[in-house]
Amino acid sequence: EGIQGTSRPCHYQVLWDDSDFSADELEVLSYYLCHLYSRCTRAVSYPTPTYYSHLVADRARKHHNELANYDGGSMSGSSMELTENQKRYIKKVVEEGVKKAMYFV
Repeated sequence: EGIQGTSRPCHYQVLWDDSDFSADELEVLSYYLCHLYSRCTRAVSYPTPTYYSHLVADRARKHHNELANYDGGSMSGSSMELTENQKRYIKKVVEEGVKKAMYFV
């Protein structure tokens, strides 16, 4: 029995399995991945890679919005869409800035 609020029943659907793991092996892997989250000294409620992917997506959104001067629901000072060149520039800046860092940890 886990700490209150940390144990959650899970149901996984394997869409593609290159590893040829059995169902029991996948269950054990998922269990071990719940113990790898570096921001917590105890097990988390679902596998760590999902926590990190959420952090990365949130940080990327913030970088994008900051670079695009995005303010809530509309572009600040203008209602125009970004041009393709502006979109490519934002993508390049964000990708170059985080290429070799795990700053979200």
